[in-house]
Amino acid sequence: MQPTATYDSAFLKACRREPVPHTPVWFMRQAGRSLPEYRKVREGIPMLESCMRPELVTEITLQPVRRHHVDAAIYFSDIVVPLKAIGLGLDIKPGVGPVVEEPIRTRADLARLRDLTPEDIPYVTEAIGLLTKELGQTPLIGFAGAPFTLASYLVEGGPSRTYENAKAMMYGDPELWADLLDRLADITAAFLKVQIEAGASAVQLFDSWVGALAPADYRRSVMPASAKVFDAVAGYGVPRIHFGVGTGELLKLMGEAGADVVGVDWRVPLDEAHRRVGPGKALQGNLDPTVLFTDKDTVEAKAREVLDAAAGLEGHVFNLGHGVPPNTDPDALTRLVEYVHTATAR
Repeated sequence: MQPTATYDSAFLKACRREPVPHTPVWFMRQAGRSLPEYRKVREGIPMLESCMRPELVTEITLQPVRRHHVDAAIYFSDIVVPLKAIGLGLDIKPGVGPVVEEPIRTRADLARLRDLTPEDIPYVTEAIGLLTKELGQTPLIGFAGAPFTLASYLVEGGPSRTYENAKAMMYGDPELWADLLDRLADITAAFLKVQIEAGASAVQLFDSWVGALAPADYRRSVMPASAKVFDAVAGYGVPRIHFGVGTGELLKLMGEAGADVVGVDWRVPLDEAHRRVGPGKALQGNLDPTVLFTDKDTVEAKAREVLDAAAGLEGHVFNLGHGVPPNTDPDALTRLVEYVHTATAR
């Protein structure tokens, strides 16, 4: 079910661990606040509303492809979009992040997490249809938040540094926690299926906050739900990417959860990440985003270190170790893409 126009792209070949003409590049948050054209089209439009306007989503998703010549686009959305679509009271507050009106703390609260259907998110199908026509041979990456990260927001009621309520539920009421993550796995899988069926060439599951867990807790309390998401979309044959922050101790388990490509943040060199993950997986990453605030020569030197560490890998997708910082000079990203393409041309 691969879209044939994108099948032989450098990005999908790298995900499949096949020989590539050059190391493919894309960036997390490549469509966002670092681009003046993004700020212009988003002006006065709340974040969640912008995710529900197909023409706007299409324009924002395409902006970094036009400007930076990256090898893949990523669908512009937010991890809480499917939760909003099933009727949860939440909003994204500028400078804060997702805020949930009524946090989920009891078994009775689970009833508010109904199944997600394609009819809940027609704007996703429409936007991806528009995008794939515009992108042509450039792959589109589908996007979703992983069950643990979604659960953290829902239980805490918003962003957290300690995850004390979420962890308290995980440790103190493991059955409720397991049922919560299982419900979120179904919602997440449905969200990804809609994107794939509309034309996404790959999907990335963002478990942004899972680095807060010890490996034993991840294996017991999180991995089953993440694996359920990956299993649900396995039959489509599209590469599945798994990314989290601060996950050096979890890399092997994140691969075992079902990913074809494991995203690595900047804390672990890619050759060491490969040793931890083991064979049979491509890796994605992992330049420290703050390097982008230095001069051109330093950016290229640090990018060269990433490429050298990845030299022995079966498949490598160049990316940052986290999202593009909002204050990044867009020209620094454009130059970085050009450098990686030139330095790895085969």
